[in-house]
Amino acid sequence: MSSILVVDDDEDLLALLKKFLERYDYAVDVADSGTQMDALMASKRFDALILDVMLPGEDGLSLCKRVRAASSIPIIMLTAVTETTDRIVGLELGADDYLAKPFDARELLARVRALLRRAARHLPAAGEHHPGLRFGNWRLDLARRELRSADMTLVPLSSGEFELLLVFLEHPQRLLTREQLLDYARGSGHEAYDRSIDVQISRIRRKIEANVRSPEMIRTVRNAGYIFTMPVERVP
Repeated sequence: MSSILVVDDDEDLLALLKKFLERYDYAVDVADSGTQMDALMASKRFDALILDVMLPGEDGLSLCKRVRAASSIPIIMLTAVTETTDRIVGLELGADDYLAKPFDARELLARVRALLRRAARHLPAAGEHHPGLRFGNWRLDLARRELRSADMTLVPLSSGEFELLLVFLEHPQRLLTREQLLDYARGSGHEAYDRSIDVQISRIRRKIEANVRSPEMIRTVRNAGYIFTMPVERVP
């Protein structure tokens, strides 16, 4: 059973989401502040975090940044429908997805299922080795969902960053449009903010490129999309 932590200061919404998600066999904990969130995350492991932007005390964007620095847990941000800036900043800070309020609980359920399904996609069966993909001096471990440099330094990736980087590695030296990247990484029919792909590519570049001002691995093709230029090798 997957466990979910929902952080929001609206008690009615917390009660509604807890009851709704538990109906679909998720274990759900709720918190109304960053302080409660910290206490819960220190005491147990969660598979996904649903985090409201507008919170008393430390806001959701700050909490997202802090959580992402220490964990690759999938994060869905809840934002006010008119706050486009919050969506951009949330993605910049490492959120994997967002949902504008007011929202249909069934849409949130679909987003949660998609994130958890992607997170579990490359888990090996018992006794299997952990396959990976190597490009340049980097290795992406598909089972652990980890990116490591040549000296085995771990470079944290959000769930969304992992999926997007994996799409590039599975389609090297091929032009991919934003729509194709979105379909490969999140599934067809997923409505995304126009800049979400660009924001996550910017975050990946800052982690793997020697010069983010002149990227060599992920190149932009003006008015067309992106190309991953490096050869990719599958390794055990």
